[in-house]
Formats: sequence, structure tokens, C-alpha cells
Amino acid sequence: MGAEIAPLEAGFRATLEEAGIGVEIMASGPACRTYNVLLSEGRRVGLALLPV
Repeated sequence: MGAEIAPLEAGFRATLEEAGIGVEIMASGPACRTYNVLLSEGRRVGLALLPV
């Protein structure tokens, strides 16, 4: 999320969560580590990394 982490727009977050999609916004390093942990637990997980 760049130098400062910004939250998702509330309506967009609500739409995702109503669809059963959890959202966590974090820096790239922690995001990659979290992805690997969730994947190793056999959980369904997706990751979007966007260069800023």
C-alpha cells in the first residue's frame, strides 16, 4: 500500500465480505508471508500485489 496503508472504500469492503471474501490490507512482505501460511494450512487464499 505504499508508504502508508490506506483502507478500502467501505462499500467495496462490505460487498466483498458479503460475498464471503475476507480482506486484509498489508505491506508486501507480511502479505506474502501470510499467504504462504494460509496456503500451508490448506486454506483457500488469493493474493493481489500491486506496484505503487
